Amino acid sequence: MERRKVLKLSAAAGTAGVLTLDSVAFASPARTDGPGDSAGEERKTVRGTLPTGAPDYVYLPVEVPDGVREIAVSYGYDKPQVPAGTPGNALDIGIFDERGTRLGGRGFRGWSGGFRTEFAISAERATPGYLPGPVRPGTWHVVLGPYTVAPQGLSYEVTVTLRYGKPGRTPAPSYPPERVRGRGRDWYRGDCHLHTVHSDGKRTPGEVAAAARAAGLDFLATTEHNTTSGHAAWAGLWGEDLLILCGEEVTTRNGHYLALGTEPGTFVDWRYRARDDAYERYVRQIHRAGGLVVPAHPNCPFVGCQWKFGYEGADAVEVWNGPWTPDDELSVAAWDNTLVADDDWLPAMGSSDAHREGQEVGLPQTVVRAEDLSRRALLEGMRKGRSYLAESSAVTLKLSATGPRGEHAGIGESLGVPADAAVTVRLEVTGAPSGATVRLLTDQGQLHAEPVPGGSATVSWRTTASLARYVRAELRHPVRDGDTSGLPGPMAAMTNPLWLTARD
Repeated sequence: MERRKVLKLSAAAGTAGVLTLDSVAFASPARTDGPGDSAGEERKTVRGTLPTGAPDYVYLPVEVPDGVREIAVSYGYDKPQVPAGTPGNALDIGIFDERGTRLGGRGFRGWSGGFRTEFAISAERATPGYLPGPVRPGTWHVVLGPYTVAPQGLSYEVTVTLRYGKPGRTPAPSYPPERVRGRGRDWYRGDCHLHTVHSDGKRTPGEVAAAARAAGLDFLATTEHNTTSGHAAWAGLWGEDLLILCGEEVTTRNGHYLALGTEPGTFVDWRYRARDDAYERYVRQIHRAGGLVVPAHPNCPFVGCQWKFGYEGADAVEVWNGPWTPDDELSVAAWDNTLVADDDWLPAMGSSDAHREGQEVGLPQTVVRAEDLSRRALLEGMRKGRSYLAESSAVTLKLSATGPRGEHAGIGESLGVPADAAVTVRLEVTGAPSGATVRLLTDQGQLHAEPVPGGSATVSWRTTASLARYVRAELRHPVRDGDTSGLPGPMAAMTNPLWLTARD
C-alpha cells in the first residue's frame, strides 16, 4: 500500500529532522485464525520513495496489539544506475520497541544495517543483530537509514508480519567472564575490532574464536555495528587461553568508533552527527561502563567513515586497520604529529576489522603488557600505551631506554634523566619478515634505521632528553616493487612511544 510521507521534527528520535511515516495498524484484539490466516498471523506492506537529501533516519510506526508472539520485518529497495562517481542507493534497517526511539536506546531491539533483508524477534530468540524479548503491545518503530540516495531517489518496500500466540520465555544471557587464567604479568596479544554474523560479518562467533586461537591471540573483542546482540553469543567459546571482551563499533555518519571492553549489554547509540552535540554524552556512558573510546580507521576513504568528532575524550586511536594501506600510513603520520601537543597523548592501536574468510584475524594485533589476562588489566595497559602493534604473533618487539645511572623505562613509560645525559635506546626484534628494516623515530622524525638480517636483531642507539621528547620504533617490509611514492614499505610492527623527560 502506498503511504504518505510526513516530515516531523521528532523529539522522540532526539535529532532535528527525521522522516516519520503514518502508522501501520493491525487488528485488535489479535486474530488467531480466519480466512487465509490459518497460521495466526497478519501482514502489511508499506511502499514509498525517499528523495536525495532525505534525513538520516526514517521511522515507520507499527501499532502492535496484544497477543503477538513474534514480529518479523522484511524490506527491499531499488538500485538504479547512477553516473560515475555518484553514490547509489543504500538503505539500512533496525527496530525499536514500545519504549520509544529517544537517543540512548531504551527501546532498542536491534540493527542489521544493510546486511540483512529480513529479521524476526520473539521472546525465545531473535535474528542475529537483534535482541530476544517479549513483543509487548504499543507503538514499535521500524527504523530505516538511507545511507546514500541516488539522484533518482530511493524506492523502498517494508513488510511487517505479526505472529500471534502465547509468548515464550526469554533465556538469561550468557556473557563472557572478566578474567581468565593467563600468565600473570606478561604481554598479551589481542584483536580489538572484529565482526561476525551479528552485524555484517560472514563468520560465526565459533569460527572467529577458532581463528583467534590459530593466530596465537590471548584475547579478542566483539564489536558489532550498532548492536549488542553479539555479547551473549560466545557461550562455550572462551577458556583459560582466550578472553573475550564486549564492545560495539558505533557507526555514525561522521565516522566510526569502538566502545571497547564495556560491561556486557552496554548499548551505545549511533544516531547523531558531529554537529548534533551528542558524542560527548556517549563518551561519558562508555567510561561509566568501564570501557575505552577508540576512533576506528579515522582516515578510511569510504562514505561516512572519516572521523569528524575530534579526539577529546578518546582513550586510544586505531591507526592500523587490516592489511596495510595508504590510509593507515596517513593515520600513523597524523597520530605521530599529535604526540607532543600535550601530556594527554593517545596511544595507538591496531586491529584486523575482519569480516569474512580471506580477512585474517590478528592482522594486525595489539600486544599489551598487563598484570593479568583480565578486562580491567588489559584496558589499563591499552589506556597507558603499554603496547605495540604487530602483523602476526610471529613478530615481537622489545623497546627500552636506559639512563646514565641505570634508570630504565619501556613502551608507554617515561624515563626522567638530566637533559644532556646519554640515554641508550635498545630495540630487540624477532620474527621480522625477509628484508625488513627497523626505524627509530622521535619528535624530529626518523633518526636511525638499519636492516634486520635473518629475522632477528638487537639495535642500540644513543640520544638525550634534550634531543628527543620520545622514541618509538617501526619494523617495515621492503618497499613494494614499482612503488615510487617515497614512503617506507608496509608496516610489520610498531610501538607506542617511550618518553624521555628532562629533569634538573
